[in-house]
Amino acid sequence: MLTKIKAKVQEIISTEARLMHKLGFKPNTVSFIGVVLGIFSGVTYWAAGATSTHIETYRIRIFLALLLLLFSGFCDALDGALARLYGETTVLGGFLDSLLDRYVDAAVLCGLILGGLCEPLWGLLALIGSLLTSYARARSEAAGIPMESIGLVERAERILIMAVASAINVILPETPSLNTGTIILALASNITVIQRTLYFSSRARPKAKVSSK
Repeated sequence: MLTKIKAKVQEIISTEARLMHKLGFKPNTVSFIGVVLGIFSGVTYWAAGATSTHIETYRIRIFLALLLLLFSGFCDALDGALARLYGETTVLGGFLDSLLDRYVDAAVLCGLILGGLCEPLWGLLALIGSLLTSYARARSEAAGIPMESIGLVERAERILIMAVASAINVILPETPSLNTGTIILALASNITVIQRTLYFSSRARPKAKVSSK
């Protein structure tokens, strides 16, 4: 079931990538649009928290933050598809894409923390876990050990967790769904860091033995 869903999503993204290519968009341009949308999502979460006593304004801002987050995530998937489909993948492009994604992750979680939409401790743990999840993959792959799909949550799942929490908060603004989503994200992302550490350790030992012979 999940494989079929993933295949369908990839098909949609590829179709959109072809359309964007016809319109003259380059992968780096799409990446830049994605990071701007992501940062504005974080700012909007913060603004929503500042108006939490005005329910309708709060709901509108959470909904807007949700849309910005989803479009930012879509741009992140789209720039990779563009690069692969039209042979525009570069080492610099991959580096910038990964770097900009971290700014988006930090902006969204800082927006939740500063807006009082989650408990600061859980927000910080979610931020640390999200950044270290990505760092663990980058460091592992730099050592020649692939890390894709290893662990409980990757970036798409992290965005999905916050998107679902935000959608619930739009419908039921008095529920602490964003705080709950942040707690889930904090636990899941840090568990992923542990999983990736153990995976890297298990794969690195045989390599070390071979190189020492």
